[in-house]
Amino acid sequence: MCARLSPVTLCCVTLAVWLCCGAHTKASVLNLKRFIGCAVREFTFLARKPGCSGLHITTDACWGRCETWEKPVLDPPFIESHQRVCTYNETRLETVQLPNCSADVDPSYTYPVALRCDCGVCLTSTTECITSV
Repeated sequence: MCARLSPVTLCCVTLAVWLCCGAHTKASVLNLKRFIGCAVREFTFLARKPGCSGLHITTDACWGRCETWEKPVLDPPFIESHQRVCTYNETRLETVQLPNCSADVDPSYTYPVALRCDCGVCLTSTTECITSV
């Protein structure tokens, strides 16, 4: 036997499903736009090296925005700044073989996989920085 739902019950069920599923997707997108912090996120790039064909690699990388501020001060350099970047805290290295390499070229290509990321000082050893410590 099939039970019939009243229009009010049907409306409530539809609203509940929308709030649990549909609204969650929209809220997640909004949360990413406002996200302050640093997290591991999937990233795809084209690995290339002279003498080999390219290979698309999907790995984990650091992604996010970190709190940054500057304020003027009276003494040189006349500005005090607190600049942090989303950077690697812990990584492991993976190696793949690039396709179609010339006989004189090593096909090995090594890249980092992010295991943990944090907001921190920009270090040129792991991150592309405008200025570094």
